[in-house]
Amino acid sequence: MYLGVVCLIAVIDGKLCHGDKIVSSYAKTKYDIAEVGYIICNMKSVSEAHVGDTFYHLNKPVEPLPGFVPAKPMVFAGIFPADVSDFNRLDESLKKLILNDSSVSIQKETSAALGQGWRLGFLGTLHLDVFRQRLEEEYDANVIVTHPTVPYKIVYKNGDEKILQTPADFPSPQDMANKVKSTQEPSVLATMIFPEEYLGSLLELCSSRRGELKGYNFIDETRVMLTCKLPAAEVVTDFYDHLKSRSSGFASFDYEDAGYEESDLIKMEVLLNTQPVDALAAVMHRSQVETVGRDLAKRLKNVIKRQLFEIIIQTAANGKVIARETVKALRKNVTAKCYGGDITRKMKLLNKQKEGKKRMKMIGRVELPQEAFL
Repeated sequence: MYLGVVCLIAVIDGKLCHGDKIVSSYAKTKYDIAEVGYIICNMKSVSEAHVGDTFYHLNKPVEPLPGFVPAKPMVFAGIFPADVSDFNRLDESLKKLILNDSSVSIQKETSAALGQGWRLGFLGTLHLDVFRQRLEEEYDANVIVTHPTVPYKIVYKNGDEKILQTPADFPSPQDMANKVKSTQEPSVLATMIFPEEYLGSLLELCSSRRGELKGYNFIDETRVMLTCKLPAAEVVTDFYDHLKSRSSGFASFDYEDAGYEESDLIKMEVLLNTQPVDALAAVMHRSQVETVGRDLAKRLKNVIKRQLFEIIIQTAANGKVIARETVKALRKNVTAKCYGGDITRKMKLLNKQKEGKKRMKMIGRVELPQEAFL
């Protein structure tokens, strides 16, 4: 017998009986009580069960208990099967794993480079990493996880607002010029506690990540508590690694959502032989485009394997190329069996190979290893 979601609840006032009708204070959804002690109320999906929610009898509303805040995804990443034939098995694995974690949001996504997959929302990068490890270890899944991003907001001139969970949804340069009023990015209020000797180094770290210092104070003779407002996009990259490195591992780090703030955002694309790879695109602050673009091109050059044709790696924004790297083609010795004769005979074979590589470059598909997306 399918019972749906079983909720463990605390009865603060009144009583609860079989057959009673209750309502969620948060979602306003109505349920019929099937069993008590715990409650079985024909709740269909675990995503409806919000830890900390208040229920009340139908037509008898009450004030919700204080302190409840619904889980809000702060980090989004695409998950795709490494082998297309594993799609259905991975779909079942994700559904089972999400049953134990209602804070994960999920929707299907299609990538031109990676095929069909899912866009998942997490509470943070640690949450994403734990989820990925459980997926691989408990369900033996072989997956490709794209670079984590944060949800950006686009405010249009007609008053409409749109939340972007993937760089593919970012407006075109023409729409940015004609239709978009402003772009906004989420920010977090970060709190760090660390020994006083690391204060200068961590102040420098926050400043380099576009942080806005809110203040710091000594909580005892040796420890400092620093509060700083940071763009969420800076936190989901390698901020935590640098924090631990600069503090020799002594710094603690915690943050909470601080809403959206206007920011000069731009979409950076990655082109392989002039073809954009949507899974590698990223949205970032305009001041970071050149640095990140050059670094990304160099990294890709090191992970893309040489093929029979030349591969040109480019990063671009607003139609302007930022950086270019080239992966040289493998060369086959076509003159190995060409013994004797005039030099023109060898040149003819080499020119023929050169023309063949040009044709191959036009129709050839660049094979990206999983490391490129990591």
